Amino acid sequence: MDGKKVQERGAWGAAAAGGNLVQDAVDYRGCRADKSSTGGWVAAALALGIELCERLSTMGIAVNLVTYLTGTMHLPSAAAANVVTDFMGTSFLLCLLGGFLADSFLGRYLTIAIFALVQAIGTGLLAVSTEVRQLRPPPCGPGAAGPCEQATGLQMGVLYVCLYLIALGTGGLKSSVSGFGTDQFDERDARERAAMGLFFNRFFFFISLGTLLAVTVLVYVQDHIGRSWAYGICAGAMLVAIGVFLSGTRRYRYKRSSGSPIVHILQVLVAAARKRKIKQPLTASALYEDRPDHARIPHTAQFPCLDRAAVMAGDDDNEVGSDGRPMPNPWKLCSVSRVEEVKMVARLMPVWATTILFWTIYAQMITFSVEQATTMDRRMGGFEIPAASLTVFFVGAIMLTLAVYDRVFVPLCRSLMTSRQGLTNLEKIGIGLVLSIVGMVAAAICEKKRLGVAATSAAGHESLPISVFMLTPQFLLVGAGEAFIYTGQLDFFITRSPKGMKTMSTGLFLTTLSLGFFLSSALVSLVKGCTRWLGDTINHSRLDYFYWLLAVLSVVNLVAYLVCAMWATLPASSQAEQPQIAMTADEKC
Repeated sequence: MDGKKVQERGAWGAAAAGGNLVQDAVDYRGCRADKSSTGGWVAAALALGIELCERLSTMGIAVNLVTYLTGTMHLPSAAAANVVTDFMGTSFLLCLLGGFLADSFLGRYLTIAIFALVQAIGTGLLAVSTEVRQLRPPPCGPGAAGPCEQATGLQMGVLYVCLYLIALGTGGLKSSVSGFGTDQFDERDARERAAMGLFFNRFFFFISLGTLLAVTVLVYVQDHIGRSWAYGICAGAMLVAIGVFLSGTRRYRYKRSSGSPIVHILQVLVAAARKRKIKQPLTASALYEDRPDHARIPHTAQFPCLDRAAVMAGDDDNEVGSDGRPMPNPWKLCSVSRVEEVKMVARLMPVWATTILFWTIYAQMITFSVEQATTMDRRMGGFEIPAASLTVFFVGAIMLTLAVYDRVFVPLCRSLMTSRQGLTNLEKIGIGLVLSIVGMVAAAICEKKRLGVAATSAAGHESLPISVFMLTPQFLLVGAGEAFIYTGQLDFFITRSPKGMKTMSTGLFLTTLSLGFFLSSALVSLVKGCTRWLGDTINHSRLDYFYWLLAVLSVVNLVAYLVCAMWATLPASSQAEQPQIAMTADEKC
C-alpha cells in the first residue's frame, strides 16, 4: 500500500512539473523552460531598455539631422531632406534582413545583442565625426569670409558610413525586440496571455517615451551643448542597455525557429512556376497536404495559379532525405496549407500598397517642417525652442489621440453599440489617411503665409517675424493620423497573416514606412528636376506647391484605398469560390 502511495505521489509530482513547463520554449541550456524561473515580466522588461535607447538614438538623429546638413555641411535644402529620408527608409527596410536572420540563423536573442552593438558603434562614430573639424566644411554666415563651402565627398562619405551603421543596427534589432518580449509569455496560460497584452501597451509606451526624450532633451543638448555630446550619450545609453539585456540571459525563454517565412513564400512561387504547364486536378482533395487536420488551412479558389505548387508530379517532386528515403522537395512540392499561407499574404498587398503614401507625408514632418521652423520666431519668453523640438506636438498628438480613443471612444462604442468594440483596423487606416490629407492642406496654407512674410522681410534677419506655432496644426493633424494608421496597420497585418508568419507580417508593415521615405526622396528629386518649387534655400522655394501636390496625390490614394478596403472586407468564400467560367487558371491569376 505504501509503495502504491509513493508511486502516485511520483506521478503527481511529474505531472505538476510538466504543467509548469512551457511547451514551445527552452531556457539558456536548451532544456524546456520552467515558468517559475524563466520568462514573465522581469525578462520582458529587460528587453524594453533596448527599444527605448533605439528610439532615442534614431529619432534624436533623424529629427535634427536636416539642420546639421544645411547649417553645418551646407547642403541644399532638397538634398538634405533626401539624406534624412534615405537614412530612415533604409533603417526600416533592413528590418526584413533582421527578421530573416533571426528566423533562419541567429534567433532573436543573438540578433538583438549583435545589432544593438552595431547601432552603438555607429552612434559613437557619429559623435566622433561631428566633433572632428576636418570632417566638416569651414563655418560660413554673415560674419564669415567668402561663400559657403559645401561638404566634400570624403566628409559626406564618413557621415554616410556612420548613419548607415546606425540604420543597420536599427533594422536588425527592431524586427526582433517586440517578438522576443512576447516570447517571455506563454500563450497557453490565461494569466500570461493577459500579461502579454499589457506588454504591447508598455512596449508602445517605451517607443513614445524614447521619441519624446529624443525631440526634447536630446535635441536641446545637440543645439545648446553639442551634437557630439548628444550622440555620445546615445551610444553610452545603448551600451548600458545591452549590458542590462545580457544580464537576463539565464532568465529568458527562447523559441525554436520554424524557418524563414520569406523562404517559404519563395518555395511556393518557385514550385508553382516550375509546374506552370502541368494540368491542375479538378478537385482540391487531389492536391498535396502533409499537415494534420487540426493544423490545415482550408483551400480557396483565389489565385489558382499558386495551386500548381501543390500538384503532385510523382518521383520528380522527391529528393533523398538524410535517412536515405525519398521525401518531398519543398522547392518542387508544397502543401495546400503552405500555398494558402502565401495567398493570405497576397491578399494583404493592396492595402499595403495604399498606405505607403502616408509615410511620405510623415517624412515631411521631420525634414521640410523642421526647416520651416528654423526660419521662424521660436522665442517663448526668454527661451528659444530648438527647431526640431516642434515635433513634440507630433508625439503629443499621437499619445493624446490614443488616450482619447481608448478611454472615451471605445467605452462610448460599447455602450451605444454592443456589437462594436471600437473602429475596425481598416476604418482606422482610412481615418489616418484623411487626417494626413487635411494636414498637408494646413501645411500648404501655413507655408504660403510664411513665404509672404519672408518676401516682405529685410534680408539677413536670423528669423522671420512670424511665430513658429503656426506650424502646430500640421504636426497635430499628421500626428493624430499616425496614431490611427499605425495601430490600424499593425492590427491588420498581424490578424490577417498566417500564424507562422507573424514576424514577417510585422516586417511587411515596417516596409510601408521604408518605402514611404524612399518615395519622398524620389518625389523631391523629381520635383526639383522638373520645377523650381524646391530651391537651395527654403525661403527661395515654393514648398507650398509641393505640399499641395502631396495633398492631391493623397486624395487619389484615398480613393484607391477605399476600393482595396471594400475588396478586403469581402468574405473569403465570395472572393474565392466563384465559378470558373471560360477562364484559365493563368488568366485568373
